[in-house]
Amino acid sequence: MLSNYKTTITSDAAATIIVTYCNTQIVRVNNDGTVTLNTGGYETVTTKKKMNQAAKQFGLGYSVSQRASRWYVSKPDGNEVVLESNSLTF
Repeated sequence: MLSNYKTTITSDAAATIIVTYCNTQIVRVNNDGTVTLNTGGYETVTTKKKMNQAAKQFGLGYSVSQRASRWYVSKPDGNEVVLESNSLTF
């Protein structure tokens, strides 16, 4: 479960779930079902952990891992992609 330390869970007119950590929307689930992951430039252990916790808590079907300083996202369709430019939408 997602801890509430420096973390809020909200929504708005365009998104059903918005997870904000330290003023950065790290996970956004739009009404059309697209998911945006955003590090805000902070590729930290805690950011990655909270992204994974959100995936589990809300049944989003992705996971974030790290190998050799690169972040990878295993998407719900089974494909793995590199999280580049601090953000990924799928």
